[in-house]
Amino acid sequence: QVQLVESGGGLVQPGGSLRLSCEASGIIFSLNDMGWFRQAPGKQRELVASINRGSFANYADSVKGRFTISRDNAKNAVYLQMNSLKPEDTAVYYCNVPGGYYTWGQGTQVTVSS
Repeated sequence: QVQLVESGGGLVQPGGSLRLSCEASGIIFSLNDMGWFRQAPGKQRELVASINRGSFANYADSVKGRFTISRDNAKNAVYLQMNSLKPEDTAVYYCNVPGGYYTWGQGTQVTVSS
């Protein structure tokens, strides 16, 4: 079965950086577009970045210019480099295909606070 495992979250001060990682198993990773989602308390899960099989990326307006998504097909991994973090970026971050088709992993908590 498909397994998505996120890591790399933590507590960071405003303006800081974090790099999230997601390892996927049970899928032909190189044939899938991938995305990073986040869910803040009391809010719906939202797609913040996606990357297609050709490594073309798209970003939500709220993170454009601050976040960078990348992938390594040899490692079945997708990454999210987050710079200039803001308190409103606080959320649990998940990876999945952009439609959210596969079973969600446990996510990784990102907290931006001074």
